[in-house]
Amino acid sequence: MNRTTALVSIAGVGLLATAVSLRAHHGDAGRYEAKLTTVKGTVVELQLVNPHSMVVLDVKDESGTVVRWRGEAGTATQLRGWCWLKDVIKVGDTVTMIGRRLKNGSPYMTLSENARVIDANGKEIYRGNDPGQPNQPGPCAPARTGGGR
Repeated sequence: MNRTTALVSIAGVGLLATAVSLRAHHGDAGRYEAKLTTVKGTVVELQLVNPHSMVVLDVKDESGTVVRWRGEAGTATQLRGWCWLKDVIKVGDTVTMIGRRLKNGSPYMTLSENARVIDANGKEIYRGNDPGQPNQPGPCAPARTGGGR
């Protein structure tokens, strides 16, 4: 195998790997309701993981039955920008999640566009992006600096 063939092969494998990873990340168009749903409940678990962190709550429905809700948020790195560490909310804390629920009615929501998470004291501890806009850094995110030209 000559050098050119080897380089073309390596480049092809790299492009294929990139295409596979891009395809693996999905959009959520049509998956969630357009309207926002608000639930208030007791924290059962906080998973600060990549690519999507998860807030798990036990929420009482209108009949008093406890329903386990999951809120899918951004990456652990993105949430650190909102000062989220393992102790930002703890098991047993009461929080309110506002997000877009799955269209199939499951107790699962995305904490992306227009989403909020509010602690028991009424403090907003997470804010999703405004529709069509990139996520804004939270209060603990490193300062963004402009690159010199």
